Amino acid sequence: MIRKIIHIDEEKCNGCSACANACHEGAIQMVDGKAKLMREDFCDGFGDCLPNCPTGAITFEEREAPAYDATAVKKAQEEKKMSETKHAGCPGSAVAQFQREPAPQETVQAAAKPVSRLAQWPCQIKLVPTRASFFDGAKLLIAADCTAYAYANLHEDFMRGKTTVIGCPKLDAVDYSEKLTAILRDNDVRSVTIVRMEVPCCGGLQHAAEAALKASGKFIPWQVVTITRDGAILDA
Repeated sequence: MIRKIIHIDEEKCNGCSACANACHEGAIQMVDGKAKLMREDFCDGFGDCLPNCPTGAITFEEREAPAYDATAVKKAQEEKKMSETKHAGCPGSAVAQFQREPAPQETVQAAAKPVSRLAQWPCQIKLVPTRASFFDGAKLLIAADCTAYAYANLHEDFMRGKTTVIGCPKLDAVDYSEKLTAILRDNDVRSVTIVRMEVPCCGGLQHAAEAALKASGKFIPWQVVTITRDGAILDA
């Protein structure tokens, strides 16, 4: 049948995965760092992915394509939800909060031994509950996975005194914005710091956090810090 369906220009795609996160039907997936329409019968033609693309790589076209299969989409969504629920039941996802004794800076420097500033467990965005005591009155740090490896002093400069959640939109291939919205809406979060890498795919994390801030209905002070691949802070 001839119908309206999306077209992805791979030359324009920067691999940010924002479209894949926005596609609730699961029609778009990331393959080798590029967005691809994997299931034409999963594309409803409404284009939720279009406004999320920062490079204009997605457009509509009318062409021969299989009809939208709502039944198959629902089944796939249910299977994904079941899979995530099973994953969330892992013993390692049990909630815990850590009491960190404040150490004088000179003591830390003299000992020359790094001190963990992680204040709670779990810390993965996919695993943290949307309601938890460690979010109440928290300064929330939303950090890309890679920042801890690229920026050597992440614990002292960013994690100290904050509740930390981490993720990678490119690897997780989920829409963080819904969960982050629930966290901001349902808890007394006082501020948000987003620490991301300079690479384009990290834009998905920033986009999700910014969307959550808007959707929460609250005015929460926030900032974005970008880390270069060689471990420096990118000047704004």
